[in-house]
Amino acid sequence: MSGGRRGRRRAVRPKGSAARAVVVLAGLAAWAAGVPPMSVAGPFGAHAAAAQEVGPERGSLVIVGGALRDEAIVQRFVDLAGGPTAHIVVIPTAGGAESYDEFWPGLKMFRDVGATNLTVLHTTDPAVADEEAFVAPLLDAGGVWFAGGRQWRLADAYLGTRTEEALREVLARGGVIGGSSAGATIQGSYLVRGDTRTNTIMMGDHEEGFGFLRNTAIDQHVLRRNRQFDLIEVIEAHPELLGIGLDENTAIVVRGDRFEVMGQGYVLIYDHGRMIGDHGRFYVLAPGDRFDLRTREATRPVTRYEPIGRVEARPWPARPGG
Repeated sequence: MSGGRRGRRRAVRPKGSAARAVVVLAGLAAWAAGVPPMSVAGPFGAHAAAAQEVGPERGSLVIVGGALRDEAIVQRFVDLAGGPTAHIVVIPTAGGAESYDEFWPGLKMFRDVGATNLTVLHTTDPAVADEEAFVAPLLDAGGVWFAGGRQWRLADAYLGTRTEEALREVLARGGVIGGSSAGATIQGSYLVRGDTRTNTIMMGDHEEGFGFLRNTAIDQHVLRRNRQFDLIEVIEAHPELLGIGLDENTAIVVRGDRFEVMGQGYVLIYDHGRMIGDHGRFYVLAPGDRFDLRTREATRPVTRYEPIGRVEARPWPARPGG
């Protein structure tokens, strides 16, 4: 597969008005007040992807909101790849350097959890990414990881090439694809912050991601960098999309059409067919919460308090002769 999909662009849309930002403050207020995702109002609009799969048919995705420090997330990725000896390919292209080697510091987090079979794969040239020799390390990979940087660099280098095709084959074999920051956003179908001029433009000159997670737009660093309102304009322009905003050091682990939140922060959900109260445009998932991508329904583990077994409400009997 070569040529093809690279370079699809369009004019940048202006950001929403300040008045709209004030209105959607209710969404964050609902989060701060502890409103759980189960209270989000329906029904789904006609845009909901009820009849098709959103996640990969096979394999897994680990999508991280940047600044990854939680070893449990890295361990989960390595386990899904097949364990410490599984072949893991790391693609640092979003970082913007001319070259990377086996001494690149981004490999340390994998070595820290015991991974021993690591390959760095990098080019900025789509012609090179279309060569069989370049693709070869992906053919037996159990996992592929995209590091952070600028997501448009990944699109320019790999969209429409044999490399992209080989990435999909990793999933088809039951492997895992993961990534953090730019490596998270590229996994959605709509590429937010894909403008080559600045990462503050949500709908810019690059709009196409790999689409491992279909009909989605994925943002990162959302709370740490006060980006919680930025996906609203994207979902208003593309109401068929599901917006997923990940905070730093927080991940969603996707299997089929479901994901679980793990890590140290929160995940924000932007669904044009659901609201918090009258004005809230997003709601928040915490670690341990789960989400059905097909029905767009969130669930949260609930602790139930029940009577302790075998304890009966009756007085002690008197001791004989007492």
